[in-house]
Amino acid sequence: MAISVSKKRSKVSKRKETNSIFVFFYSFLARVFLRFPFAIFLLIVIFVYTSSTTIISGNIVHVCVTSRKLNNLYCISAGSQPGFDVPVVQQSLPEIAVLRVNDSSGSVTDGENKDIVKDVAKLLDSPSAVIENSVGKPRDGGEKKGIEVLVPPDDEGVEKQEIMKDIEVLVPPVDEGVEKKEIMKEVVDVAVNSPILPLSSTISSLTDEKKDNDAVLNDGSNVNSVDKISSILQLKDEELVYAYTDVEDQMKMHRSWISNNNHESCEGRGVYVYELPSKFNKDLVGLCGDMIPWGSLCKYFSNEALGESMPKLGERWYQTHQYSLEPIFHSRVLKHPCRVYNENEAKLFYVPYYGGLDILRWHFKDVSNEVKDSLALELIRWLETQEPWYRNGGKDHIFVLGKISWDFRRNSTSSWGTRLLEQAEMQNPIKLLIERQPWQINDIGIPHPTSFHPHTDDDIVNWQLKIIQLYRKNLVSFAGGARPDAPDNVRNVLINQCSAASNGNCKFLNCSSGGCDQQETITELFMESEFCMQPPGDSPTRKSVFDSLISGCIPVLFDPFTAFYQYPWHLPEDHKKYSVFISQEEAKKNEFNVIERLMRIPKKERDDMRRYIVYELMPGLVYADSSSKLEKFQDAFTIAMNNLLQMVTNKSNEL
Repeated sequence: MAISVSKKRSKVSKRKETNSIFVFFYSFLARVFLRFPFAIFLLIVIFVYTSSTTIISGNIVHVCVTSRKLNNLYCISAGSQPGFDVPVVQQSLPEIAVLRVNDSSGSVTDGENKDIVKDVAKLLDSPSAVIENSVGKPRDGGEKKGIEVLVPPDDEGVEKQEIMKDIEVLVPPVDEGVEKKEIMKEVVDVAVNSPILPLSSTISSLTDEKKDNDAVLNDGSNVNSVDKISSILQLKDEELVYAYTDVEDQMKMHRSWISNNNHESCEGRGVYVYELPSKFNKDLVGLCGDMIPWGSLCKYFSNEALGESMPKLGERWYQTHQYSLEPIFHSRVLKHPCRVYNENEAKLFYVPYYGGLDILRWHFKDVSNEVKDSLALELIRWLETQEPWYRNGGKDHIFVLGKISWDFRRNSTSSWGTRLLEQAEMQNPIKLLIERQPWQINDIGIPHPTSFHPHTDDDIVNWQLKIIQLYRKNLVSFAGGARPDAPDNVRNVLINQCSAASNGNCKFLNCSSGGCDQQETITELFMESEFCMQPPGDSPTRKSVFDSLISGCIPVLFDPFTAFYQYPWHLPEDHKKYSVFISQEEAKKNEFNVIERLMRIPKKERDDMRRYIVYELMPGLVYADSSSKLEKFQDAFTIAMNNLLQMVTNKSNEL
């Protein structure tokens, strides 16, 4: 009897199908664990979890493993604005600006005042302006005249702030055919004790000045400086050339404040140190054990923030942290010979706020921007209660900040850092930083702290004699990490060229794999090298530039903002005396080889540069310890203080 067999497959229930998937998954895990014991697997998971930190910045996830943590800048500074576009992005005003004309002589709707307000509104490029007329009364009872701009609350609920100085104004083109807008600063300057010039005349003079400048350029008499910048930096965009020219003008202004002698007398040079509540400084250092999730930074901030000693390199070498400038500078100011305790005797006022540590303590914590800004805003409110701050609008006050300027200029697209330096009240004071914002005249760069902190002149002389006589077996070296997520980065080019160099002409120390964990390793590499390549890192400047200089290694720079446009008081205007410059664009050309370029520099030229670095520059790049007794030399701190006092003296004489 024939049997009919159906070829149609029977339906399997979804539950059975799901169960079969789980059975397969469990059997797979079982096979894995049979070959790879579960205990070992669990240990690996625990190790990875405890030795790494995940940072989410924008759309990028960064994993900072133990080997990179303390020495990789990104793992401590992730989320900071690592670079900047040229020219600098303008700070936009809010949608409604309140223009208040402080002039008791007439109404804002009458005569010249009305025209003045209209001109200001146009210059500020504000979509809308609310005009008020008032007369302010300063503390001394005198009448305060001038023009004030009040900014309404922003999205974060910050109160109205009075813009005291440095309002960025867009000046319309003089000629209709010119499209370029030029940023002119200090058009509006609120006078505290004296009235300002009528704004209409100020606008007129600025317009005339622009015409004169354009005439000079068209006449060709100033073409040399513009052409020089174009040729050195290989810039083709006219806007970029003029932006760089503006920065060079600022550098010249900063250098005009340089004091040419080491003053022995403190007459008229008093320095007043504010006694801030401890939450603004000492308490922040006390948080050293909780700033990073993988360990403690306290050993780096011991010994008045110099860190623990490093006897392998010498008696005056310490494990100094890259962000220790604030407490180091503070300890020196407290013992400055010109320190005064009566504010009426002071020429300069120092505010010992550890803003960099304030930023660092929130780096790995999930807190709001309001929390990050809270201490900085509280400091400003505290200063506003102090008579010296009000008297000169903060113009004779200085802040020393141990992180880059961008970390204090948080923008709307970032959650990193604070907005301290974006506050209107912070535009007048002088800010000393390890990296300045190139288009801010009151930002001045001073050296990163290195690990060498001399106590006497002999300490400096002995180190000079040691490094000038060293045998340097490497022609070139580079200590740093690649940028795998940015294949066009100049670092990757340099690493490839260094690794391919013949006859051991270049030595690469890979910081991505933990090679730079010990400062001794980096310093020893630089002491053995003729040239040290210093491409930009997460920001243009590098602490490594100063590590190489104090080791007698000639830095090879690829970005003018790494050093040339940063440190006018501590590095000379002629950068060829102490460095070699190769533009990033040139370095990335296929036919160009940086190592071969450096090989062609004659030995005599290298020796002359090294002698200049060791004998002329190096003493002024290090920070002596707080009880130092330097007589022959001026260190980085002394140079900065002498120039600050010279600067406020010049400004007082001008007034």
